[in-house]
Amino acid sequence: MNSSRLLLLLVTFLSGAVGHAEPSCTCECAAAAKPVAATSEKAPARHPLRGVVVEVLADKSALLVKHEAIPGVMKAMTMLLKVDAAGLSAVSKGSPITGLLVKRADGWWLDAVQLAK
Repeated sequence: MNSSRLLLLLVTFLSGAVGHAEPSCTCECAAAAKPVAATSEKAPARHPLRGVVVEVLADKSALLVKHEAIPGVMKAMTMLLKVDAAGLSAVSKGSPITGLLVKRADGWWLDAVQLAK
């Protein structure tokens, strides 16, 4: 084979290989190599709470609540729970309430506060 044919064959071979990606792989290794979008932090767990308002502490945006045991979370006790403005205005001292207990970075909060039925 003369050198010009060998050179032509080599150029043809190389030009066919350049610019072609390998077939896409669907295995786990390919998924692991792909960039992953930043994940948001997991939402805090919410636990149903049932209790009675002992005191409304508007200056602290909180309620002092005597609540029932929350299985797997805490025993029955009286504790200060932070609430939003709607929670403060929805109840008064002595009100039986329900809500969702949530542990946040700044303490225990009571969301979705409403009078118990």
